Amino acid sequence: MTRDFIHINDFIILVEEAESTKIEVDSCRFEESLVAVAFYGSGNVDLNVKYGQNQKKFQHTKGLSLAFYADEQVEFEHTISPGKNLKCIVVATKLSNLEQLPNQEGELFSDLLKELVHPKDNYVEGPSLLMTPEMENILDAFFSNNYTGKTKMMFYRSQITALLSHFFGQLAVKQEEASKPEHRKQLNKAKEILLENLDNPPSLLELSKAIGFNTTRLKKEFKSIFGVPVFKYLQNERLTSAHNLISKKEATVQEAAWQVGYDSLSSFSNAFTKKFGYRPSQIK
Repeated sequence: MTRDFIHINDFIILVEEAESTKIEVDSCRFEESLVAVAFYGSGNVDLNVKYGQNQKKFQHTKGLSLAFYADEQVEFEHTISPGKNLKCIVVATKLSNLEQLPNQEGELFSDLLKELVHPKDNYVEGPSLLMTPEMENILDAFFSNNYTGKTKMMFYRSQITALLSHFFGQLAVKQEEASKPEHRKQLNKAKEILLENLDNPPSLLELSKAIGFNTTRLKKEFKSIFGVPVFKYLQNERLTSAHNLISKKEATVQEAAWQVGYDSLSSFSNAFTKKFGYRPSQIK
């Protein structure tokens, strides 16, 4: 059994490797609370996580990438046996170091692993993914390299960055797919807010806050779902509503313009003409 700790920036890298001709159990704990991602290579070694009266078992670890939070009370127990060898890399950081991580890595941890950054127990299991072939190749290269000294540390640094990039990239896609139904519900709510306030619509910032998005995300996803930008949609609905009011003789051109939020009659008339191809006064 070999166990090495490598410090790269504010990451603690735990590298574990073991083979055995008989069943052996190896346990370890961290000396401080950490947020981490474990990457398991070939071997399908058994993992049992123990904390308090609780435990969580993993029997098929080959290709597994697992995010978790753990404090000093958590015990990680690997059962190594013939044909079930251990090859594992754990990339960990202290919560206090998140803001100091380079290249916005701390933001990724905070955004995509929120339940780990704000733990509610000694051990909190985050999302787990099966590694892509690219990630498996990186892990294999990590264990099979022949570099030494500074070159070896440079290689390790590049491989860890690549592993985390793939993990967070896959996680972002997975979370986006899972949240699409809820996103559609929130975007429909934004549309309803606009329709209910044609004469006095909220600002983009106000609309974003009302549905729990930031403005960039609102603009991007609204256009993706409905095919037009937020305020182009608002303008189309305003003009359509005004057209109905005028054609049904429920309002004059001036009154219709006011009712849908236009203060300038000339601006209303120009926008109306551009949309429908004729001036509002020409409606019969």
